[in-house]
Amino acid sequence: MSSDSERVDSQKAPEPVGLYPHARRVGNLLFLSGVGPRERGTKKIPGVELDAEGHIVSYDIEAQCHSVFRNVRYILEDAGSSWDKLVDVTVYLTDMKKDFPTYNRLWAEYFKDDPPCRTTLEINRLPTPIAIELKCIATIGGE
Repeated sequence: MSSDSERVDSQKAPEPVGLYPHARRVGNLLFLSGVGPRERGTKKIPGVELDAEGHIVSYDIEAQCHSVFRNVRYILEDAGSSWDKLVDVTVYLTDMKKDFPTYNRLWAEYFKDDPPCRTTLEINRLPTPIAIELKCIATIGGE
């Protein structure tokens, strides 16, 4: 990677499931890798019940939303940014029909004042047994 790009790894957010950093800083922009609701240091996913083969039996999208937002906040803060500096968020849901109303309600609670741009997509599956993942861009530094 070129010298104008700085790797950022959070000690609070869950470990990446592949070879990638939590984020990269380029100038005053921070680009986050996809962030899910897993908890650091464990394979536990808040609100998810798995069977013996690791397939999803049931999940609570509200618990996953709270957890993924918390993980994004950890990365932002560890990188020297903050929640209010998010400028663009791409949200991946595995069940738009079932989960969008809850996710959209929680989004409005977390982003009351000045929400970032947002795109929400339904995808077939994510790399781990989660129902939501966020891809974010934020600013760092001055206003």
